[in-house]
Amino acid sequence: MRVVTLSINGQHLSGRNDESVLQVARAHNIDIPTLCQLDGLSTWGGCRLCLVHVEGNNKLVPACVTNVFEGMVVQTESERLARYRRMIIEMLFSEGNHICSVCVSNGNCELQDAAQSQGIDHISLPYLYPERTVDASHDRFTFDPNRCVLCTRCVRVCDEVEGAHTWDVAGRGIKAHLITDLNQPWGESSSCTSCGKCVQVCPTGALFEKGKGAGEMVKKNEFLVYLEEMRQKRS
Repeated sequence: MRVVTLSINGQHLSGRNDESVLQVARAHNIDIPTLCQLDGLSTWGGCRLCLVHVEGNNKLVPACVTNVFEGMVVQTESERLARYRRMIIEMLFSEGNHICSVCVSNGNCELQDAAQSQGIDHISLPYLYPERTVDASHDRFTFDPNRCVLCTRCVRVCDEVEGAHTWDVAGRGIKAHLITDLNQPWGESSSCTSCGKCVQVCPTGALFEKGKGAGEMVKKNEFLVYLEEMRQKRS
C-alpha cells in the first residue's frame, strides 16, 4: 500500500493505491451516482451508474471497482457519462414494473433519487411489462420482484454478513431473477433467519416489511458501517 496522487475533475488529490476511484472521490466530497454499491458489502460493479472516464482509456470504467494509480486523471461528469447514466436508469425502469406512487419506498428509493438527479421525468424506452409474482409467503417480509433492479445487495449481505446465503440469482441476461434457497417460496426457506438485513439494504421497494403503506418504508443500513468498523478494530 502506498499513497498516490491523481486528478479528479481537475482537482489534485491523494489516495492509497488500494482504494477505488469511488472511495477517493467520496473522501473529497465528489459525488458519483451508485446503486449496487453499499459500504460494508463487497463491491460488485453491476449497475454501471458509477461509470467514469479515465484519461488514456477509451472505455468508461466503473469507479467502484477501479483502483487509483499515480498520475491518474479522472472525469466524473460529461455529456457522454450523463447520456450513459440516463440510459441505464431508463432501462431499469422499463424492464420492471415500477409505479412510484403506490410503492412502499416512494420518497425513500435510491432508484427514484438517481432518476431525479439525472433529470429524468419520463422514459423514452418501451416498457416490457414482465409478469412477476409477488412473494408474500414470509411471516414478516414481502418480496416484490417487479421493483427489483438486481443490485444483489440482498445476496451479498445475506452471505457476507448474516452467513445464511438464502438469496441468490438464477437465470441469465434479461431472465436473471432473485430466488431463495432452491427457488422455494421465501416463507418456506430453511436457511432464512428472518434477520431483515436484506430488507434494510434493498435500494428500492422490492423488499419491505409487511404492513407498510405507500411511502412508509424507510431503510436503515447504518449497521453495515458499524460492523465494518468493528471488523477493522479486531484486525
